[in-house]
Amino acid sequence: MKKFIQLILIFVLVISIAIFYNKFFYEVDEVVEIVDEKIVSQNQKVNQTENNIIKNLNYEIRIEQNNEYKISSELSEITYRNGVELVLMNNVTAILRDEQNRTMFIKSDKATYNNNNYNTNFENNVQIRYLNNEIFAENMILNFVDNYISVLDKIKYNGPTGTLEADNIKINLITKKIDIFMNNSNRKILIKSVR
Repeated sequence: MKKFIQLILIFVLVISIAIFYNKFFYEVDEVVEIVDEKIVSQNQKVNQTENNIIKNLNYEIRIEQNNEYKISSELSEITYRNGVELVLMNNVTAILRDEQNRTMFIKSDKATYNNNNYNTNFENNVQIRYLNNEIFAENMILNFVDNYISVLDKIKYNGPTGTLEADNIKINLITKKIDIFMNNSNRKILIKSVR
């Protein structure tokens, strides 16, 4: 009987060692076969970008002294550059409202919105409406860090007192000072007044 118990204990010990070895030390060599590396990497890229596409995206931000900034787009893609989250927007509308409830409406085909500091670069068919004034341009930079708006490229201004064509308009958001100038100092700003 004693030999029988010893055989059972040795048998249990051998099985325990085998299970322990298989669980913690035995490695199975997995064979991975890549059929077409290009297809795999292209599918991975597609899946990564599809996950970052957002329809009807809206941001509402409160800025110093009761200023309000709202921006929305029909289609957006979230990307990261140098650790900064950027939102690439299409068919963009924005509203910038100051502490005195004066409102600027902005529309453009595209915009790049920085989600860290709210700076926005509007591009292609930029339309700006403020009070009774309209500005059409190709680019507009809304910079909250340095507190300015810069309107660039093919600027056409229509207002109650007339029209204006220039290359650049820079507006200080704090002092409301406006600078209008051309890229080439030999060219002149075209102003037509309404009488």
